[in-house]
Formats: sequence, C-alpha cells, structure tokens
Amino acid sequence: MPQTDPAPSAFDAATAVTRAEGGGMVADLDPGWDVGGGILNGGYLLATAARAAVLDSPHPHPVALAASYLRATGPGRVSLAVTPGPAGRTLAHSSVVLSGAEGPSLAVQVTTATLGTEAPDYALPAPDVPPAEECLGPDSFTSIGGRPTLEVGLRTRVETRLDPATAGWVDGQPSGEPVMRGWVRLADGREPDPYALILFADVLPPTSWALGRFGWAPTVQLQVLVRALPAPGWCLVEARASEVAGGWLDEDYRIWDSTGRLVAQSRQLARAPRPR
Repeated sequence: MPQTDPAPSAFDAATAVTRAEGGGMVADLDPGWDVGGGILNGGYLLATAARAAVLDSPHPHPVALAASYLRATGPGRVSLAVTPGPAGRTLAHSSVVLSGAEGPSLAVQVTTATLGTEAPDYALPAPDVPPAEECLGPDSFTSIGGRPTLEVGLRTRVETRLDPATAGWVDGQPSGEPVMRGWVRLADGREPDPYALILFADVLPPTSWALGRFGWAPTVQLQVLVRALPAPGWCLVEARASEVAGGWLDEDYRIWDSTGRLVAQSRQLARAPRPR
C-alpha cells in the first residue's frame, strides 16, 4: 500500500524553517498569526527562531530562549542566521538573528537540550481554574465593554478560554489586578510540544487590560524556559504583572499541561498601552 505523510499542522507549516541555497536558513512568515495591523505575534516569531536553532543543534529541544525584539515584524520571507556556540553532551548554545527586507527584527540566544517527562521533586501547585468548557470562549472577547476589538489572526489560530475570575474587562469591569488566566490549545487540534509552549508564552491579552488600559503592548524582551514535554490536551496559562509604570509593563507567565505539570515559564518586558 502506498504511504503518504499526513499534512503538517497550520502551526508547523507557519513556523517551518528550511536551508537556503548557498547557506543560511529561510522561513515564510504566515500573516495568519498577527496581533493586529499586520504585526506578527512575538511567541510565533520566537518559535520560528527556535526551530532554526534546533536545526543546527545536536540536541532536539529548545529549553531556554532570551529574545530582543528590535522592530515589529510582518509576514513574508525572512532569513535566519544561526551562529553556533559551545556544545556538549547535555546542552548546546547558539544565537539566531531573524531578518526581513528592512533588516534584523529579532535577536535570540537559544539553549537546546533533551527534555523529559519526569515528575518534579518540588513544584508550586497550579491555580484553581474552572475547566475549559466553563471558561469564556473566543466569542466572549471580540468586544470589550460593548466596543468591538480588532480582528486578529492569532485569535483564530489559538483557541483561548479565559478564566472568568480574571476577565471582568470583557464586560467593561476590569478587576484592577493585572492578572490573566486561561486555557489554550492550537485550534487545528495539534497537541502541544516545546514549540507550542514558546508560542503560548506570549498568547494571552496584555495584563494591563485588567486595569482598563487597552491596546497593543509590544514586546521588547522575552525570556522563555521550557521545563518538560507537555502531556496532550489543554494548557493552562497564567500571566501576572508586578508593576505597570512609566509606560512599561512586565509579565511573568507560568504554563501547566493537562496533568497540572509546570511545563514552561516566561518573563517579558513590554511597552504598556497608552491611557485613553
């Protein structure tokens, strides 16, 4: 019987990296992963850079990434320059620079290793959140306080179900505490892996929305730690800011898989939306 490979998921196809003729790597960034105005999501871009790092690594998984976003990035063909660093039996280092027609837009330091599923020796418990089917689905945040939000591709690519306890801003009643929680999964049914966790590390609405400050919060720097291979199913994501001040916003993410295992963490610095 003839064998055919299954079609890649939308996420795999959108983050695919190939070797270019004459050296280097290229990717075709998909416009469907935007956050509005043709600007692509930072987690999506970082997952693409992680694929480039792994392509040249002796180890199979990205485990630590530190990214600087040099300018907003739109869809289209980009090059990815990978500079290998020290490599050993358990981990390897490299740097990746993603560049488009206007020049470099993302610079990343990547550490690769081999992840497992071993139980932790100690872990803080996941927060108590209602199951995904009892949380607010995508149709709940197409408007904020009765005002329609922008159409963004990311909302159709990642299914997000927000914890009602942190989503009062949907009905025009922000809580005043910059915290967001929600269940997430890829909309096409693809199960989570380290690359999806990198995407999920920048996928929730900005925590400033819980303060009633709406708008785009462009990421300046993003650090992601992938801790373990996730189990199939929904992932629970919590984002929390410690301070919103001087036009800046910090966010700490924790991500748990369907078993309650902490599988990823991130910290980012972003520009806060301007008060309206």
